[in-house]
Amino acid sequence: MIFMSQEKREVVIPSQLLGDIKNKKAGRGTFIENGKIYAETIGVLNISSEYINVISLEGRYDPVEGDFVIGVVEEPLASSWLVDIKAPYPALLHVNEVPWDVEFNETGKYLNKGDSIMAKVLSVDMEKKLQITLNDRNLYKIKDGHIIDVEPSKVPRVIGKKGSMISLLKKYTRCRIFVGQNGRIWINGDDEDIEKVIYAIRKIEKESLAYGLTNKIEEILKKDVKDVQ
Repeated sequence: MIFMSQEKREVVIPSQLLGDIKNKKAGRGTFIENGKIYAETIGVLNISSEYINVISLEGRYDPVEGDFVIGVVEEPLASSWLVDIKAPYPALLHVNEVPWDVEFNETGKYLNKGDSIMAKVLSVDMEKKLQITLNDRNLYKIKDGHIIDVEPSKVPRVIGKKGSMISLLKKYTRCRIFVGQNGRIWINGDDEDIEKVIYAIRKIEKESLAYGLTNKIEEILKKDVKDVQ
């Protein structure tokens, strides 16, 4: 039995009972005890068709295998790169996990310090060692566009239920947008459209728990840039 509805965007507290593993799987920000699912952190309850998640209200990004993220290269090594993905510890990108044929000690020719990439979390082990990959479609080195940061906890609202919010942003601005689960967002398009997307995202971030937010954002996006400032 689930005790709270996702529609209400309820805030839950640590150790709060959320449901039963017979009905749902324990997702991000939860733990299991005696077949029951509990909140691991204070955050917003987020229930999908399969999982119960708790999206933390604050703190750094908590990586999960399969997450799509935007990373910034910290250091090229002999056969890998250390990459900042806003987690408490850097992620490792091995040369086997990129689409290029990289020779030993030549990693800096492909990705150097400060370069940004779209990546996927490949694994997170028991010691919290992270590995990421570029070996998936639509993952690559970012060469243009604009990157902004939001709180990782606000990512579900930027995306919206069934992608509703991100669809609005794309529809009214014709921008290409990639939302990383780690709270980094890449936007590419005309300068005015990028400006409008950034304004809308900041509004979403500020009013993430407000009702009727999707309609409010749509009204903003319908206006010219000069009218929304």
